[in-house]
Amino acid sequence: QAPLVESGGGTVQAGDSLRLACAASGRNFNIYGWFRQPPGKEREFLARIDGNGGFPLYGDSVKGRFTISRDDSEDTTYLQMNDLQPADTAIYLCAATRRPDATTSAYYYGYWGQGIQVTVSS
Repeated sequence: QAPLVESGGGTVQAGDSLRLACAASGRNFNIYGWFRQPPGKEREFLARIDGNGGFPLYGDSVKGRFTISRDDSEDTTYLQMNDLQPADTAIYLCAATRRPDATTSAYYYGYWGQGIQVTVSS
């Protein structure tokens, strides 16, 4: 079984919202993060959160529009995305680590989901 499984992606129109979920199946990682990779571009940090729900941190491109949260009882991490725009079109990936600290670099995250497509039409 994959360590992380994303759900909630799809195709929406500009201005719409989506909520992505990342299920970790009780693996109890220390830190969870969300990244995205648009076609032909590098992977971009979006947000991270501690396993206990503390210390959320956001990338500049999504600050104020996206919110990361945790349901510890379900071991699921969410990314609420509001006011989506065509530039948000990408594959969205959940990541996790057992390191005691991790910030914006994908280097720190040793566990990844397979990714889920989010497409925003104008």
